[in-house]
Amino acid sequence: MHVFVAGATGAIGRQLIPRLVRAGHAVTATTRTPDKVDLLHGLGAVPVVVDGLDSDGLRKAVFTAGPDVIVHQMTALAGPSDLRRFDRWFHLTNRLRTEGADTLLAAAREAGVSRFIAQSYTGWTNARTGGPVATEAAGYDPDPATMQRESLAAIKYLDEKVPLAEPAGIVLRYGNFYGPGASDSLVELIRRRRFPIVGDGAGVWSWTHIDDAAAATVAALEHGRPGVYNITDDEPARVSEWLPYLAESVGAKPPMRVPRWLGRLMAGEVAVRWMTEGRGASNNKAKHELDWRPSWPSWREGFRSGLDDSSRG
Repeated sequence: MHVFVAGATGAIGRQLIPRLVRAGHAVTATTRTPDKVDLLHGLGAVPVVVDGLDSDGLRKAVFTAGPDVIVHQMTALAGPSDLRRFDRWFHLTNRLRTEGADTLLAAAREAGVSRFIAQSYTGWTNARTGGPVATEAAGYDPDPATMQRESLAAIKYLDEKVPLAEPAGIVLRYGNFYGPGASDSLVELIRRRRFPIVGDGAGVWSWTHIDDAAAATVAALEHGRPGVYNITDDEPARVSEWLPYLAESVGAKPPMRVPRWLGRLMAGEVAVRWMTEGRGASNNKAKHELDWRPSWPSWREGFRSGLDDSSRG
């Protein structure tokens, strides 16, 4: 098939394009940055320079390429994380998840594209009630932190619109990324002891190695049915469990522990909720319906051996 990857120079795109090429697919890949054209050439794709929020330019790129499949991987996170101003930090990504998705869906419909796949997220978006692990049928957090309302609305918009569009699409909800190019800033914070355990650290997180995110995307492209799928590893875990393990794995000192009130003062409400009340995600649906299995089934092995290129399995 001919695959159009929108937003191809991020951590997933760099893993996804070679997988697609090895599987025999032709790839057209977009970037906003002319400097990354050579990177895309080297990965085996035909590069196109276009801004994901340039509606006319993006639609023209799709029509010119004439793909069978569109993969929406566009995000716009740059610089240090800003949990206190979460919606401001995610503002452009939120627009890409709404306006950008609308443009790509319209182009897909008009160009006769047969399959559409979009990147989404599962984690802090889940309702903070019920059991520690949520399925795709579980609801979104009905009371998100004030500074995350715009971001949750954008994710919900994408998750609900893509499967009902024409062509009916697939949404892949990735967990928290790690792996080459995806976890460097997190590891640096942990090494500097600037990522403490807040409160009891009872919040549950689900992790996704970027290799597994790319593999799941190929599986969805080749035989997935329309719908929403959680793409995570097999072992959701409490912060109090995975964070000390990650610190040890990268040779850092154990993380500090701070009470909730101090965590709120240091990092804001988003960080406190995520670390103390978060819910993980079940990957059972993806494993059964996409015929996909994570090659890194546990963050334990992944943190030890899969954080960078030199140690990947």
